[in-house]
Amino acid sequence: MSRLAISDSVLQERRERVFLLLAGFFLCAMTLLNVIGITRFVQLGPMQLAVGVLAYPLTFLCTDLISELYGRARANFMVTVGLILNFFILGIMWLGNALPAIDPTTQPPWQTLQLSADVGLPDGSSVSDSVELFTLIYASTAGAVFASMLAYVLAQYVDVFLFHWIKQKTGGKHLWLRNNGSTLVSQAVDSITVISVTFGAVILAGGMSWQVVLGLMLSNYLFKLFSALADTPIIYVLVSVLRPYLGLDTEKQKEEVA
Repeated sequence: MSRLAISDSVLQERRERVFLLLAGFFLCAMTLLNVIGITRFVQLGPMQLAVGVLAYPLTFLCTDLISELYGRARANFMVTVGLILNFFILGIMWLGNALPAIDPTTQPPWQTLQLSADVGLPDGSSVSDSVELFTLIYASTAGAVFASMLAYVLAQYVDVFLFHWIKQKTGGKHLWLRNNGSTLVSQAVDSITVISVTFGAVILAGGMSWQVVLGLMLSNYLFKLFSALADTPIIYVLVSVLRPYLGLDTEKQKEEVA
């Protein structure tokens, strides 16, 4: 069966399935950032990274693919859905922290941690003796979720805007330029925002130096920079495969004939 013989209903179903898959990876990577966030830092070569950052560059690949295949409106819609999910996650965390805990004597043993020394938290406070596991996770991630929400709004909308601005300026040519140009700028916005907001209270309290913070910003940005450069051949392959599969090349040919 030729591409022209494929019915509109089949093409529409393909487009919705591919969009759902890309949006699913986007939202999953974004949610991972909020769930595991800064619960652990890992050493990746010279870079020190929060584990939540590892999957985050995938969000920009998905955004650029949807921008290229479906247009700016769909990309912005997906980013907006992600923002709503951020509020949902923060709301559930707040609710879990606000509700009264059960009697400590009846709690499962893994829900309470016995500490041998004071433990500093990202909000500038500290805990000692024993602490509920959820309380520790909430204190460690709630501020990071807010920071990621702010960084998310700024970076993702910047990415979509720049992608289409470069596409317009280049007449739809040079996919590598709009893919890398939009991502590199938006990743810088994301790295600076999320690290400075997350550790702002600790910095003001004197618990962390600006040198350390700048090192974290640089590490996060370098990781995202290398990820953006590495996904350039991937986006070319995916676009070349998906455009005919979704019937988008046929539509373009029709427009050129018309």
